[in-house]
Amino acid sequence: MFSPSIASNLLFLDVETVSLAQTFDDLDAQGKALWSKKAAKIYPNYTEEELSITYSNRAGIYAEFSKVVCISVGYLFEGDDEKWEFRLKSFAGEDEAKILKEFADLLGQHYYDVTLHGLCGHNIREFDIPFLSRRMLVHHIKLPAIMDIRHAKPWEREHLIDTLQDWKFGDYKNYTSLDSLCYTFGIQSPKEAMSGADVHSAYYDEKNLNKIAIYCEEDVKATMRVYLRLQNVDYDTRLIESRSSTVEE
Repeated sequence: MFSPSIASNLLFLDVETVSLAQTFDDLDAQGKALWSKKAAKIYPNYTEEELSITYSNRAGIYAEFSKVVCISVGYLFEGDDEKWEFRLKSFAGEDEAKILKEFADLLGQHYYDVTLHGLCGHNIREFDIPFLSRRMLVHHIKLPAIMDIRHAKPWEREHLIDTLQDWKFGDYKNYTSLDSLCYTFGIQSPKEAMSGADVHSAYYDEKNLNKIAIYCEEDVKATMRVYLRLQNVDYDTRLIESRSSTVEE
């Protein structure tokens, strides 16, 4: 039987980001110059067409050139009749500062002690936490204690549970995607209906924040299942999932 000590104090999370402007042409002169320098490192001897493509496709992973449009979180708890429930919530909208502030408040209220609480995600140590921290500083938001790892030693980051790092077992040669781990463990992939590459279009062209939130939540659910398998725990098939999101249409 699944033990509360394994994951009941963990907050599973995922983040979706998009470029600050819809297209490269929408940037101001300084933004264009800075992205051009960045693009030169990605694609040496790029063409003007490639410059525009790299902005739409790659700017979203750099905190200096992009913003958060959705943060989805989930947590496990034992409900009635010993059935495990997984509660999901998303913060999504046009106002990045509001999204980040609500997320920071959630951590401050419920996930504030690194000796008791943890955050779990796929590649969370290299992407999600650094990205969120940088964007919080942009908006003058105080970093929650559980996120502020700027001067932390490796053993002081153990509360950040990274399914990518756990799967590596110390092997740093390769990157393994969440999609690949889902395939390996026989878990339904969150990428079947949408992928991260589609978020830019869903936000700017379709203006469909709910679609992005649902996709982000699917990543959170997949991460939770991968985490349990990495603990050698077969999650209860009676697991109940519920959603309570704050999505500004």
